[in-house]
Amino acid sequence: MSTPAGGDGQPFVVLGVSAGIAAYKAVEVCRRLVDAGVHVAPVLTERATRFVGRATFDALGSEPTQTSVFDEASPIPHTRLGQRADVVVVAPATADLLARYTAGLADDLLTTTLVATGAPVIVCPAMHTEMWEHPSVRDNLTTLRARGVIVIPPEEGRLAGSDIGTGRMAEPATIVSAVLDLLEGRKSGPRVPDLDGVRVVVSAGGTREAIDPVRFITNRSSGKQGHALAAAALRRGAEVVLVTASSWPRPAGAEIVEVETAAQMEDAVLARAADAHVVVMAAAVADFRPKVVIDTKLHKADGVPDLVLEATNDILAELGRRRRPGQVLVGFAAETHDMAGRARAKLVAKGVDLMVANDVSAPEVGFDHDTNEVTVFGADGSVTSVPLASKEAVADAVLDRVVPLVADRTA
Repeated sequence: MSTPAGGDGQPFVVLGVSAGIAAYKAVEVCRRLVDAGVHVAPVLTERATRFVGRATFDALGSEPTQTSVFDEASPIPHTRLGQRADVVVVAPATADLLARYTAGLADDLLTTTLVATGAPVIVCPAMHTEMWEHPSVRDNLTTLRARGVIVIPPEEGRLAGSDIGTGRMAEPATIVSAVLDLLEGRKSGPRVPDLDGVRVVVSAGGTREAIDPVRFITNRSSGKQGHALAAAALRRGAEVVLVTASSWPRPAGAEIVEVETAAQMEDAVLARAADAHVVVMAAAVADFRPKVVIDTKLHKADGVPDLVLEATNDILAELGRRRRPGQVLVGFAAETHDMAGRARAKLVAKGVDLMVANDVSAPEVGFDHDTNEVTVFGADGSVTSVPLASKEAVADAVLDRVVPLVADRTA
């Protein structure tokens, strides 16, 4: 028997399903969330029932499926759902649903719930490649991300019919993991709102530097640590701008600026750092890029290209030169040897307050992992070691060092 909504402190998730062939995957999302102890309220659009029956979600969900604002005795079910939700996830999110949500249209139960809720929202786009690449869809997603909506991008694979391309909805395991991570962050909450009203800029991910239209130079950074820092700052009351080159799910509530290259990262960070109290440069910005980008795809028959590299600008050093009075600057140093020596040298050379260093050659540390182990070097000579822990825990440990610096400079 299903546990009543809110029973035993159960997290409450609204699972929205719009009218796409990927609706069959939402069944697995529902099952996995319920198995994880989540109360799931399924909300299907009327047209979604042409792809999957409501009886399936009735059997697997935590309460009867709803498809209309007139489904239940309450005259305002969208308000009930929106107010009780800890997270609203839409899987699949069709191009039509995304357009209506972006425009603020509320013409069915799902869109009214989306407009009525103050909870974090995750959308999982699913559509044919041509639709996914259409400028209107991209513009809508940019707008939603800027509003703090988390977008789990589609994957490449088999689509409806015999087509293959990008547009296949992310796998249920990926979606459920993002929902549970978000619920865990909301459950832990801020220990204290010690960054209330503080403007924080965080950079994340590894930049891509083009060689030709299909190849690029990059690094192993996933962006997880930067995104964890942004989420932790939000929980602690900060106003957060996340400048990211990563496809990792976006923390709800942050202003999102998407970039790809080191030059784009530089422009975005410097522009937004001008009025920030704290800047955290967690991104793995490429040190080098091809001096000349080739216009057409290189082929083996053309021989090995004469690839000449040039240095990119040092964003962290430029932040140090432009630092406004009272601003706190945090850098990151991913090293493979002499971590302490190199981190201390960078701390001085770049003029920052804190340098967060890790040895990425160590097991389960840094790139490609959900865990990290860091040492935080301070300009005041302090050294704080953070043993192997989740990247969320590391993020809070770093912010624990930031908070007193902000307090001293804004007192």
